[in-house]
This record gives sequence, C-alpha cells and structure tokens, in this order.
Amino acid sequence: MATTSVQVLAAVLLLAGSVLRAAAQPGIYSCVDAKGRTVTADRPIAACIGREQKELNPSGSVKRTVPPALTARERALAEEKARQAQEEKARAAEERKRNHALVTRYPDQAAHDKERSAALSVADDVVATATRRLATLAAERRKLDAEMEFYLKDPSKAPARLKRQIEENVQHTSAQQRFIAAQEGEKQRINARFDEELARLRALWAQAKAQPPVAAASAAKPPNR
Repeated sequence: MATTSVQVLAAVLLLAGSVLRAAAQPGIYSCVDAKGRTVTADRPIAACIGREQKELNPSGSVKRTVPPALTARERALAEEKARQAQEEKARAAEERKRNHALVTRYPDQAAHDKERSAALSVADDVVATATRRLATLAAERRKLDAEMEFYLKDPSKAPARLKRQIEENVQHTSAQQRFIAAQEGEKQRINARFDEELARLRALWAQAKAQPPVAAASAAKPPNR
C-alpha cells in the first residue's frame, strides 16, 4: 500500500513538472508578412502587427490566433461603436425606469384623468380670476367714458387725471387679455402632455395585462444601479 502511494505521488509530481516546463517555454509566433514570407519569432512579430498571427505550441500545433492590431481609425470606430452601445443601454434603462414610475403613479386611466383634471383646474382658476378682473376694468372704463363725454368736442381739455386713468385702464385690460391667452396656451400644453402620457400608459397597461404576474413585476422593476 505504501509503495502504491509513493508511485502515485511520483506520478503527480512528474505531471506537475511537465506542466510547469510547458508553461515556462516561450511562445512561438508565425505570420505571413506583406511580401508573402512566413516569419516566425518567440514573441509577437512587429512586421505583422497589422496581420493575423498564430501562436504555436512547441509541437507546432496552433495554440491561438492573434487578430491584427487595430489602426487608429479602426480603434476610433470601435470606441465610437462601444460608446453608442453604452448610451443605448443607458437610454433603455432610463426608459424602463420612467415607464415603471409612470405606471406606479397611474395604475389606471381613472387616476390619470383625475390628475389631468386637477392640472386643468388650476389653469381654469387663473383664467377665471383674470376674467373677473377684466369685468372690473370694463366697468371702470364705462365710468371713465361717461366722464369723457363732457369733452367730446375738445378732448384736449380733458383733465390729465382722466387721460391717465383711461390709458392705465387700456394697459391693464391688454395685460389681462394676454394673461388669459397665455393660460389657454398652457391648457393646450397640459392636454398635449397628458395625451402623450396616456398613449404610452395604454401600451404599458396592455403589456402588463398580457404578461403573467411574476413576469410583469420583473419587467416593471427598474434596473439595479
């Protein structure tokens, strides 16, 4: 039994020694240069830096193939391609994150419609306030016009105070009209934003319904950072 153990140990040591000797041997590189000559060396061949090289085992078999080194232009193209791929990956991750946040905020159309109504209500309240202010200005203008009737034959004789009040009334009225127009534009932007969101949400809701519960939860979960 002892003899067998010694023999096994000797065989293991012999095999290990062979592996170490093989690892210590330098590689052999071979390539065909620009003139069609086969060149060999114990290191990567500078003359074939732009060509495919083969690293050979001591037996002459191919250990691995070394691709040609990239030119500056090729490296730039490869780096640009890698950059674009990374940006696309980040964009897709950000898109999944936004979709998850959107579906979490609006689980159904009722929730989305409620927030649309709330946003429009704020703009409507502002318009209503401006409209009331316009009505007040209109009433003031009627009084000023009534006073101005005394000077219809010669408006230049109207008091400076009256002229100034009429001018201010015109300016304030114009400002309120512009403000109302701006709020109407804001309502259009609100509706456009909610319409865009609703179109995306409908696709996400349909996708969630089509998926099994576990798969849907995994798809909606934002990626780990």
